[in-house]
Amino acid sequence: MGTAVDMSEPLVGFTVGVTAARRRDELVALLQRRGAKVVEAPTMRIVPIGDDTVLRRATEACLAAPLDYVVATTGVGWRGWISAAEGWGHGTALVAACREAVIVSRGPKATGAVRAAGLREVYSPGSEANDELLHWLLARDLRGRRIALQEHGAPLEGFAAALSERGADVIAVPVYRWGPPEDPAAVRKLVEATVRREVHALTFTSSPAIEAFLEIAEEMDRVADLLDALRGDVLPVCIGPVCARPLNEHGIETLWPERGRLGSLVRMITEELPTRARRELDTGKDRLVLQGNAVLVDGRVIWLPPVPGAVLRALAERPGWVLSRAELLKKVWTGARADEHAVEAAVARLRSALGPHAGLVRTVTKRGYRLAVDP
Repeated sequence: MGTAVDMSEPLVGFTVGVTAARRRDELVALLQRRGAKVVEAPTMRIVPIGDDTVLRRATEACLAAPLDYVVATTGVGWRGWISAAEGWGHGTALVAACREAVIVSRGPKATGAVRAAGLREVYSPGSEANDELLHWLLARDLRGRRIALQEHGAPLEGFAAALSERGADVIAVPVYRWGPPEDPAAVRKLVEATVRREVHALTFTSSPAIEAFLEIAEEMDRVADLLDALRGDVLPVCIGPVCARPLNEHGIETLWPERGRLGSLVRMITEELPTRARRELDTGKDRLVLQGNAVLVDGRVIWLPPVPGAVLRALAERPGWVLSRAELLKKVWTGARADEHAVEAAVARLRSALGPHAGLVRTVTKRGYRLAVDP
């Protein structure tokens, strides 16, 4: 009969993939609070620098002589650096050295961390892009200037090289590195679920996370199928335009909120998904709402398995019209090997899941299936 549903939960029936490692719990909680099912598959992990002597030496180099510029690239990296310096007894000296320098920050998170340390940035690009930050620096006379470059996830070799070519003395400050995912099997499952359209949206909070996701899809020989899903049925949502670049380079249109915050990202999903995958069906007796993989009726929710749910969504695209088994195969079993028996089995499972509303799905002899609703 289904379970009671809070109709104020706008994402009931939708499944959302989460690829983030940092602040994953917060993002998952925000989505679940709105009724979504969440598939967690962090595509990478943050690995602290194992030998902190590297970071300590970089910090001591920054303190050996006055700094002219300090580049903050991430909030987590900046906070980690200040915290490590405090542990060595250099915290006050490092903050003082940064205060005497020109601080530039890559985006709002880095800016927030800089200000939390009692400092103030001089410049931060609206695009949050490293290349725009580099362009601003290269417009200055850098000969003999000492620049501290806080790295994030991977060495900023091109960035540092460009500064060095202009005569700057660049001190790389490595706080953490991106590492492979802790659970590669979970990422592979998310790739397959995306290809099969079993998730309705994918969330990304960093461009390296997207690149890692695509690399695993490449290893599975599923990149083309994955990109095809993201161009159509699966909604890719990024934290911002810089994050979205790896997908944009593949011709994938992505959405991102005006403010790069998790709450804004979830709000965008909450507004967008129901407009894309919500159908109202009037049987003459009942008014049902098909939303994602759920049917809402009389204040209750009937959760559908992914394949039967996809069959119902395909039929609901043209309510009352007949779809042949061959047409359902093409719409639902994208890229998978299946025959018309698979369609019959999925329809049987769909009717079983619908229970007393099983009559919604009608068989049209020798033609296919239709929904018993008023077109």
